[in-house]
Amino acid sequence: MSRVKEQFCVFLENNLEVFLSKWNEIVVISESDMYKDKVYENGRSMVYLVLSYIRGEMSEQQIEKLADQVALELLQANVNIGEFVYNVNLGRSELLRHLSEIEASIEDLQPIIVKINKCFDLFLFFAIRKYTELKNKELEEKNLFINQTHKDRLTILGQMSASFVHEFRNPLTAVMGFTKLLKEKYPELEYIDIIANELEQLNYRITQFLLVSKKEVVTKSKEKFSIQDLIQEILDFIYPSIVNGQVHVHADIDPALWLYGYRDEIRQVIINIILNSIDALENRRGNRKLSVCCKVSNGQLQMCISNNGPAIPARLKQAIFEPFVTTKELGTGIGLYVCKQIIEKHGGWIHCDSSEDITTFSIVFDNHDSTIEAESPVQVV
Repeated sequence: MSRVKEQFCVFLENNLEVFLSKWNEIVVISESDMYKDKVYENGRSMVYLVLSYIRGEMSEQQIEKLADQVALELLQANVNIGEFVYNVNLGRSELLRHLSEIEASIEDLQPIIVKINKCFDLFLFFAIRKYTELKNKELEEKNLFINQTHKDRLTILGQMSASFVHEFRNPLTAVMGFTKLLKEKYPELEYIDIIANELEQLNYRITQFLLVSKKEVVTKSKEKFSIQDLIQEILDFIYPSIVNGQVHVHADIDPALWLYGYRDEIRQVIINIILNSIDALENRRGNRKLSVCCKVSNGQLQMCISNNGPAIPARLKQAIFEPFVTTKELGTGIGLYVCKQIIEKHGGWIHCDSSEDITTFSIVFDNHDSTIEAESPVQVV
């Protein structure tokens, strides 16, 4: 080792406490750092690391090993990585400042400067790399736990739903049947239509839980059905909700459009989205608008259901089709999840766009066997 290098190392050893005191006065230490009492000693270790590297007694592998240990402590202490980098670089600057106290030419000091910088650069590189690796692993474990929790909740929900069906759906079916008989026998009976409608809504909610639990066996076969007829049937079915919400509905549907699939499931999807739109419009002052548009474009059947209610918060929009995510205070968060499952089951996809002016749920079926006649769209208001 050159005379100047050894001169600097001896000088640094003789003035170590002075250096550490000055460095300790300017470092940034978080109150939550569980290793804050070790900062001074960590600084001492860093100086000895630099001294050993300058003297050729420390390899890059040894620097990496030390940096890995520091990274583990940073993770355990939950320290801001920016503070760590800042403090290490303060130590670098303080060491380089002490070079001016060595009586030597700049040419003789240059190799020491290169050694100091390389030692600090290697240490920071290894420490940050290891910290990032450990942090990513921690996040993966947390995500795995969250995903498993979701699966567990869905399993419990499935078990609850199965039990709920056996205990509730049979008497509900009986009530619906007798209501239908009453309606046929006494068609003018007051409130019978409202009772029948509310029972249908309740049955629809139960069906949502059944689809999530995967306990319900589909006994019906796929069929070819008219999109226009389905939409009109749905609008008639939820007419009380439309009137109660004072919503103006506009439907623009090509009468020649049809779809091959499970009609009841597609009906459930559309009802869910429209009812959600009506609920959202409750917070809308002025003219409340809801539109349903169906067309074929580029061989795809495209259905858009839009409303001019409040925008869906950005933090929820990305996860709105995930289970248990809801914008409603008392919502279950499974409705749109079920919708997504049904649409994907039919070879399509569903997407939501939301702004302050309009929220649109778009449903697209890629593999659509449709027959389009040269007819003008029917306007249903």
